[in-house]
Amino acid sequence: MTTRRRHRERGRTPSMHIGLIGLGKMGGNMRTRLRDHGVEVTGYDRNPDVSDVGSLQELVDALPSPKVVWVMVPAGDPTRETVRELSGLLGEGDVVVDGGNSRWTDDEKNAELLAEKGIGYVDCGVSGGVWGLENGYALMYGGSDENVAKVQEAFDALKPEGEFGSVHAGKKPGAGHFAKMVHNGIEYAIMQAYAEGWELLEKVDLVDNVTAVFESWREGTVIRSWLLDLLVAALEEDPGLSEIAGYAEDSGEGRWTVEAGIDNAVATPAITAALYARFISRQDDSPAMKAVAAMRNQFGGHAMKTSAPPGGDAAGGGAAEGGAASGSTPGGGGS
Repeated sequence: MTTRRRHRERGRTPSMHIGLIGLGKMGGNMRTRLRDHGVEVTGYDRNPDVSDVGSLQELVDALPSPKVVWVMVPAGDPTRETVRELSGLLGEGDVVVDGGNSRWTDDEKNAELLAEKGIGYVDCGVSGGVWGLENGYALMYGGSDENVAKVQEAFDALKPEGEFGSVHAGKKPGAGHFAKMVHNGIEYAIMQAYAEGWELLEKVDLVDNVTAVFESWREGTVIRSWLLDLLVAALEEDPGLSEIAGYAEDSGEGRWTVEAGIDNAVATPAITAALYARFISRQDDSPAMKAVAAMRNQFGGHAMKTSAPPGGDAAGGGAAEGGAASGSTPGGGGS
């Protein structure tokens, strides 16, 4: 059944027809939500089982002018190559939307490339994950008023119901992705704080039901949030999280946030610490902590899990800096 026929049977005719490239978890769900909200979508994916057309050329040919093509492919080379190919297929007045997790510094280059052909560019940070199909996607987009207006109906279909969840972050290329990057940096810090609190509550033999404590925080507290709701859901499935390895990847946007802070002399200690905690999670045996343990043993005779290096005494009999025994002065046992 065609998209247009589907909407006609529901009693409405789509007023916008958009192309969507990349029909994975996010892109596929976005296609469904757009269609459910009255937007006609022609989707392209390298996987023919989910693609509506067989090539980018076919996708472009299927769209009315001005053509709007939304790109949802992995950031970096895949996105850059897709934009480059579209620059040769689209024409003056058309618009490309990069809705992936591209670094904001790529947006200016993409915009300049497309501008040579009179093609507009909008960058859009998208948040919502697997829940976006049902709840809507938070959208942060950058670009000129003229180009944004050509995409507005799609933005309205994708966003959550209600007043919030969508913002024209700025008119310069990169404004949307920069806002989304900072959003993800904040997300890193919030998740890390919840995780540390959970570990401390579990560690101390005092609280009987840690999951119930977290669940109680979902109402009336200043730290309630959707991330807290998701953590509670995970704890209800696996109270001790015993089925999950203590290993966390990073998508790159946390790193970019920290780098942007450095470049602009803005301190981001909470986000930086959260990012570094993820790095540490990937080590079964931290080389840096080995060095720290060795130094503590050398200057203070602090116990180690291995034999003491030459000059130190893991049993505690060695001398700290200045000749004082470990722990006998503030200088001896501090670190």
